[in-house]
Amino acid sequence: MRGITLFAVDRVAHLVQPDEFDDLTMSSPAVELFTDFRKHHPLTIEGSTPAVDAQMLMRKAHVKIILVVDSRNEFIGTLNMDDLNEERFLIMVANGERLQEITVRDMMCPKHSIPALDLEQLRKCSIDDLVTTLKRSGQPHCLVVDRTRDHIRGYISANEVARRLHIPIKIERIPTFVDIFSSVRQPTV
Repeated sequence: MRGITLFAVDRVAHLVQPDEFDDLTMSSPAVELFTDFRKHHPLTIEGSTPAVDAQMLMRKAHVKIILVVDSRNEFIGTLNMDDLNEERFLIMVANGERLQEITVRDMMCPKHSIPALDLEQLRKCSIDDLVTTLKRSGQPHCLVVDRTRDHIRGYISANEVARRLHIPIKIERIPTFVDIFSSVRQPTV
């Protein structure tokens, strides 16, 4: 058995961040950029949480997307900061909802509406392939699913790709039916 020597950290102050390195390029494997839930605990919130509380928590934590779970900790959807916009709150209040009673479940994108990437496909493609797919689909965040084991394995964020590659990546979100309906139907106050 070898002994390991410990030393004082008094002269070391810099905390290394992933975006400080230039080890990735557009031709690097896309799997290098996904947040793997085997290595990182997913950020989750229960669907029954008041939406205004979720909004505050996400702002404080600088989180743009969070996974929504039920009382058994099973995945039911995603919530991103776009889902928590003031206009959606106003529409729901104008339709008779009380602000404190609007829950994360009311505001989330349900799992049946969420596109995902297959882990095996991700292992075979480059970051360039991934960025093209995200742009074409209008998805700034994408879940990664291991379909052989039937579970959510992680997620990919276009912001993280941009940060790690030191390049701007603009994802034009494709409007959903809810977005179109919300923009046409103005609340009556």
